[in-house]
Amino acid sequence: MDKKIIKERINALRATFGKEGIAAFIIPSTDAHMSEYVAPHWKAREWISGFTGSAGTVVVTCNKAGLWTDSRYFLQAARQLEGTGIELYKEMLPETPCIPTFLSDTLKPGDTVGIDGQVFSVEEVLQLEKQLHKNGISVKNISDPMSPIWPDRPERPESPAFIHDLKYAGKTCREKLDSLRLRMKETNAEALLISSLDEIAWTLNIRGNDVHCNPVVVSYLIVGEHDACFFVEPRKVTKELADHLTEAGVSIHNYGEIKQFLHNIKAQSILLNPAKTNYATYSAICPDCRIIEGASPVALSKAIRNEREIDGIHAAMQRDGVALVKFLKWLEEAVPAGNETEISADRKLHEFRAAQPLYMGESFDTIAGYKEHGAIVHYEATPETDVPLKPKGFLLLDSGAQYLDGTTDITRTIALGELTEEEKTDYTLILKGHINLAMAVFPEGTRGAQLDVLARMPIWQHHMNFLHGTGHGVGHFLNVHEGPQSIRMNENPITLQPGMVTSNEPGVYKAGSHGIRTENLVLTVKDGEGMFGNYLKFETITLCPICKKGIIKEMLTAEETAWLDNYHRHVYEKLSPSLNEEEREWLKEACSKLTTNH
Repeated sequence: MDKKIIKERINALRATFGKEGIAAFIIPSTDAHMSEYVAPHWKAREWISGFTGSAGTVVVTCNKAGLWTDSRYFLQAARQLEGTGIELYKEMLPETPCIPTFLSDTLKPGDTVGIDGQVFSVEEVLQLEKQLHKNGISVKNISDPMSPIWPDRPERPESPAFIHDLKYAGKTCREKLDSLRLRMKETNAEALLISSLDEIAWTLNIRGNDVHCNPVVVSYLIVGEHDACFFVEPRKVTKELADHLTEAGVSIHNYGEIKQFLHNIKAQSILLNPAKTNYATYSAICPDCRIIEGASPVALSKAIRNEREIDGIHAAMQRDGVALVKFLKWLEEAVPAGNETEISADRKLHEFRAAQPLYMGESFDTIAGYKEHGAIVHYEATPETDVPLKPKGFLLLDSGAQYLDGTTDITRTIALGELTEEEKTDYTLILKGHINLAMAVFPEGTRGAQLDVLARMPIWQHHMNFLHGTGHGVGHFLNVHEGPQSIRMNENPITLQPGMVTSNEPGVYKAGSHGIRTENLVLTVKDGEGMFGNYLKFETITLCPICKKGIIKEMLTAEETAWLDNYHRHVYEKLSPSLNEEEREWLKEACSKLTTNH
């Protein structure tokens, strides 16, 4: 994008400061529902900065502008911000000030910072106010200040929602609502406000097309003791959907009426998650209604898959694996011919997936990073950056699909030909970490942060690390990133429980050289009784061979080698019946035993 345009947009925002009485304005990446990925209407941070990554916050003062983002986007952000006058602030590095510290150092006592409370959570606003108050700086909520300076701003999504069939969901909408009401009673709440789009979609057994790659519906849901109110644009509700909701005891209201409804709510108490509810909506709640702040009871219920959902994800993984094998065989044959690029590989993979039954689209934009592009954690090839694939080095391919019966997410780092010793060493260390976590057996009550070291230890021993999480929850024909569980260095109180689907994806990234990540999805399952209680383990459910060409066999233990051989035998057994003879032969070789010198 033209850097001059970015400067003009920032100056247009600054021109509003005097009228609003503010000295700075903060623009996050989220929407009114605290979503990770958002519809174009809410991409204000991208519009004003030109930075296209999914995570980041822009701060504009009278004479400075900065973007805060995480390690996934350091390289991409540096490139896209160059020449805009926006400085990059790399989160999680010791020398990087957090946004409140930056504002406290830049502004003076008596100044005011502006925010749009519609796109900030209650938790974020209260924390920001607390931190800035120490330095005499206040926070002001300004309603939708971007629209006046954003002339061609996209409208909110309009496409119709649709029913997610019971044969995939496993439980009816009414069953889910009844279960939620029992959980509400435990907190003495008469009503529950749900703002998270994935939680609403799961509760009502509906899906939509409102957010790219995320089959959600922009809406709110209030669950009462005997009723439920669904706030959505009326044009998004078909007759079939209206009948589905009426049957479950859900009334339909206009999306824009949520604040007025909350202002007049008759319930004596309402439960909401302050981290997932926007500040403007929270502020509209009737003062006579007691607000109970706590985790949404939907999050954990949604994360623990029922039997039908587990059957579905296994079936989806099998079809996804078939598409991946067809692609990997094609890639191996196509690269030596010299006509393929990052973008053409992405298109070909899409073609193979789209041919599978129940396919509903990608679960996120494919990351196809060749050689040094693999070091850009969330790289997305564009016509300007696209490069030819050659028979040497690594291609990092992180992709996933949405099927009616499940969501997939897989990363393979593929040796296209000759590798350096450094590339082989790094690849093998990441594989060791991946296998260590995959083999974990742990007592009930274990948190992801307690297991994270298993994936990192092999690279820590070589003074390397990665700054993204090792594992995230994955939705069921929903968002590819969901909680509440995680596996990462940061502490998270949610324990890993049977039925949860989580990623296992250690990586290492060396700027200008290569990036490596190996990712499968794992299902937490029971592993029997033992000392002081029950034990759990991970069942790897992704079905796709792991490239053996980069492995230094002597670096693997006998146990790690056995895991890899067993995994490959399982992959072959599950996928081979759905392949033709040529494809089966290719898969047989890809899944053959890794011979060792032990």
